[in-house]
Amino acid sequence: MAKVVAVTEAIKSLADVESRFGLSRSLDSDFFPEWRKDLPALNSSQQAAVETMWNRLNYQRSQGDLLEGAVTLLAASPLLEIAGFYDPPFRLKAEAAVELSIDDGEETLRGRIDVLIIQNALWIMVLESKKTTISVRSALPQTLAYLMAAPTSSGPLFGMLTNGDDVLFVKVVRGKDRQYGLSRVFSLYAVPEDGGEVIRLLKDLGQTAMAAS
Repeated sequence: MAKVVAVTEAIKSLADVESRFGLSRSLDSDFFPEWRKDLPALNSSQQAAVETMWNRLNYQRSQGDLLEGAVTLLAASPLLEIAGFYDPPFRLKAEAAVELSIDDGEETLRGRIDVLIIQNALWIMVLESKKTTISVRSALPQTLAYLMAAPTSSGPLFGMLTNGDDVLFVKVVRGKDRQYGLSRVFSLYAVPEDGGEVIRLLKDLGQTAMAAS
């Protein structure tokens, strides 16, 4: 019988997830070109929504650190909403259960994804949020593990991590050579314009997923 372990217990570092899943990080700028592209500007209503999000986040953040639930409400959810991920054809699953079989079935990892956005069984976005006192990078090992649990797909998979202050995107390709790449860190709190950059990238990833379905 397979040993069942929580993802958060089994995967605590990049070394853990890289060794267990045979992943390696690509530093090639051509591996994750999506975040570097010159993307279309937001329309006036989208820009206004981004400004409202930043004002609310800045107001609440001024009183102190935000817990994970507040980060989801004030940052993660507005970003996904403005980008159109709450509308057709996308499907949302909150606290989605994940199960991964590794080591030839000897061990099963179980966990829950904060928010999972699905387009025709293709996992295009896994969102992990952390409280503001925790580095956004801390969610990377678990996010990579969750992406490895996605249904078989020949296309890339994407994740977004946020702690309310910063946003980091990750891209995973599960071919013969399993690789992942990272975007730059977008600073929602320090650089108000970065909120718009995050929305533009989210919209582009959504359009790419729809075109591939």
